[in-house]
Amino acid sequence: MATPHPLTTTVSGADVRVRFCPSPTGLPHVGMVRTALYNWAYARHNGGKMVFRIEDTDAARDSEESFRQLVDALTWLEIDWDEGVEVGGPHAPYRQSERHDIYREVIDKLLASGALYESYSTAEEIDARNEANGRAKQLGYDNFDRDLTDEQKQAFRAEGRQPALRLRVPDEDLTYVDLIRGEVTFPAGSFPDFVVVRPNGVPLYTFVNPVDDALMGITHVLRGEDLMPSTARQLSLYAALIDAGVTTFVPRFAHMPLVLGETGTKKLSKRDPQADLFLHRERGFIHEGLLNYLALLGWSIGPDRDVFSLDEFIAAFDIENVNPNPARFDQKKAESINGDHIRMLDVKDFAERTVPYLAAAGLFDEPTHEQLVLAFRAAPLVQERVQLLGDVPGMVGFLFRDEVSYDEDALKGLPANAADVLDACVAALEPVDDFTPESIQDALSTALVENLELKPRVAYGPPRVAITGRRVSPPLFESMELLGKEESLRRLRGLSAFLAR
Repeated sequence: MATPHPLTTTVSGADVRVRFCPSPTGLPHVGMVRTALYNWAYARHNGGKMVFRIEDTDAARDSEESFRQLVDALTWLEIDWDEGVEVGGPHAPYRQSERHDIYREVIDKLLASGALYESYSTAEEIDARNEANGRAKQLGYDNFDRDLTDEQKQAFRAEGRQPALRLRVPDEDLTYVDLIRGEVTFPAGSFPDFVVVRPNGVPLYTFVNPVDDALMGITHVLRGEDLMPSTARQLSLYAALIDAGVTTFVPRFAHMPLVLGETGTKKLSKRDPQADLFLHRERGFIHEGLLNYLALLGWSIGPDRDVFSLDEFIAAFDIENVNPNPARFDQKKAESINGDHIRMLDVKDFAERTVPYLAAAGLFDEPTHEQLVLAFRAAPLVQERVQLLGDVPGMVGFLFRDEVSYDEDALKGLPANAADVLDACVAALEPVDDFTPESIQDALSTALVENLELKPRVAYGPPRVAITGRRVSPPLFESMELLGKEESLRRLRGLSAFLAR
């Protein structure tokens, strides 16, 4: 039975080093963010370091715009890093595209140690040999070039061929202990010698990724389950890097569960709305709420508890407690948890966070002092009622508009005597000098509940629609106070006139 490499690291605490190394292609998605979150939390829990580097060797797909979006995403989420792009560190540069000279030195060491060898076989030649030898085509490369003589190599070069470089894979079982999944063994012969450097001299991702980990002293590789099959190749390369003196240890690996879509039947696609990080921000998730929910996609702080602070998460998180089973993204649960975090905010903090959403909804461009005061006074009225910051403009928009737009369902829900109710409201409020929620409620309660003998649910429907245009709104009496007496009376008369048409 195979045993893990004897030089597998055993470090803990402040010596822990993890990395987040995305490719700058497309928009950041929640699966990527969960990977960053778990790495960040593991580093912070242990008092270790997180490295943020960029895998940008695919010039056709990588873009500076995507890189800036990655930085924007981590900055908004307040996931910080100790070394890497933007902040520097002892292992710079942190972009693969800027590390070619470093890779060349490592390649030369592995060639000298015999770990790498020149391979001239074409895909057609490999297929033909497999067919001739009765070997399944899908098995791929047959290790044919392992022991080419110098004469054979020279003959191939004379034909104009340039060699790829392949890693000489150990002819033995490879075993490691996954921090999430336990012991995993890759049987000898389950994969062939693989290309690490193209014939044009450019190293492949399968080479540069583990090499960067080795050179940067990464002790724990925490990544997605979909990358688990490549671990065998990484273990093979690490053994070669140790033999060549490039590093002294093999890192620990942990493979996080897949994130499934709402149906729970397939992996969350980058094209799914739930995967779009910036769409969540645009709709009004706050970073505390979104990170809390993403933390639950594979991990739990305890039974029957879903809401916790980031500090509590860091204190409790251990990668070994992550569940290996796939996690389903539940939009409703995510929004509910976000609402819980909104209610945990200081009211001033909440109010400040609503301002960009009010502006995006067209309620103002550059807010005036009066508009900011109004926004801050309105915030406590809705903080307990919203799950997303994007819900706020719809609830308080009536405060910033001169004309009320009546929702169709709100009009349909009005009683037949709505105009009489509104006229009674006007008559009751005109004499009120101290226009506070308490005095407004006293006046309306007397006029509508006592005098007209209406149930409160019926009584306050017409003035609510008159003031806000909506059937559901912030507290009515506080809303009228914010609008002021004259504007409130104007709106009450306005709906009465509208109904009389």
